[in-house]
Amino acid sequence: MKIRDYLQRICRAILDVDDDAIEKGAALVREASSLGGKVMIAGNGASAAIASHVSVDLTKTAGVRAISFNDADLITCFSNDYGYEHWVEEALKAYACAGDLVILISSSGKSPNIVNAARQARSMGLKVITLSGFRPDNPLRRLGDLNLWTDSDEYNIIEAVHQSWLSSVVDSLAYELEKVKA
Repeated sequence: MKIRDYLQRICRAILDVDDDAIEKGAALVREASSLGGKVMIAGNGASAAIASHVSVDLTKTAGVRAISFNDADLITCFSNDYGYEHWVEEALKAYACAGDLVILISSSGKSPNIVNAARQARSMGLKVITLSGFRPDNPLRRLGDLNLWTDSDEYNIIEAVHQSWLSSVVDSLAYELEKVKA
């Protein structure tokens, strides 16, 4: 593998997003924050790491209350009591309030716990942003108010793209915040 070719594939995938979709993502975060809500972000594996990173950036850099569901005690408690496929939806039942926004990340778009969480969030009337990849007809991609899909079947490319897109939402909001302060 030539590294330049690999990096070009990542860049093409990052740029394969409609600017309006990123702005809509920022608008959904902005709306939740203006309503006094918070942003809750969840994923598995590397997507969980992305969720943690983005939740901290939203809070620190963009002034938006955000949390990720990555505490081992929360995951293992809810998984033990409800099954791994249901722990995120149970966390939403415990932590979500009207006006909150849920961001769910699954590279495959088929992770049962993330798909179930999207359904739960919808049933609670919460706004949902999904990020997925692999097949364009994956189940998660049909469940959000905004569905960001990466046209790749490589985990590292999908994860790099998801991180970049979410970082661009954070930076867009942070830029607006700085303009207000100036």
